[in-house]
Amino acid sequence: MSALLSVTNLTLGFYGAQVLNGVDFDIEEGSFTGLIGPNGAGKSTLFNAISGLYQPSGGSVKIGDDDITGLPPHQLVQRGLVRTFQLARGFPKLSVFQHLMLYGLKQPGEHMLAAVLGSKAAKAREAELAERALGIARRLRLDHVIDNPVTALSGGQKKLVEIGRALMAEPKIILLDEPMAGVNPTLTDEIAGHLVALNESGITICLIEHDMALIKRLCDPVVVLAEGRKLVEGTFEKVAADTEVQEAYLGSRK
Repeated sequence: MSALLSVTNLTLGFYGAQVLNGVDFDIEEGSFTGLIGPNGAGKSTLFNAISGLYQPSGGSVKIGDDDITGLPPHQLVQRGLVRTFQLARGFPKLSVFQHLMLYGLKQPGEHMLAAVLGSKAAKAREAELAERALGIARRLRLDHVIDNPVTALSGGQKKLVEIGRALMAEPKIILLDEPMAGVNPTLTDEIAGHLVALNESGITICLIEHDMALIKRLCDPVVVLAEGRKLVEGTFEKVAADTEVQEAYLGSRK
């Protein structure tokens, strides 16, 4: 496998406090990579810097040979990189179907003239996206709530909508920030199953997760972040046995 996403010496600080201290790691195409580390290690900040929400102060991010460092999120989505958030976000008055449709790419109807005149291209693309949205809803078992507002959904269903919106953008790679956090165990297993199926279909995944049982079950390789830099990388068994990892999580013993 070749590297789909490469992060090299990435640095970022806020008000004089350094959060990322030269992060280096690759995500191989087709892999299901786990990103773990103690609280404050910089995991979500790293995702924000990769996905264009924060501007890194140094280093680089590449998709293949394409340098994407500091590009805004919409340009990264066009290149196939999509991320989800720890807290599922949405528009309270919109339905599940409308949320999915918002994330469809290449919509000619978004241009003013096409929107007013209703061009054939716009109508054809809208029909394509509607079919895609319905297919994703069925795949994620959201079809029975597709007309419901997101405010009527459970926490787990909102996480599934977040994944569905990412899929509407036809991603090559998805960065998932704790998609199972706060979800009941039954739906956690269902979401995990969906992620495995998506990865098997060819989508590269990088997952932040604090549940080590899930990381062990889903991810290979596992990257450990501590104090804003990569500590170690390897199989779950390798990183779990590493003394530096144990000290980062538990503190060194005197």
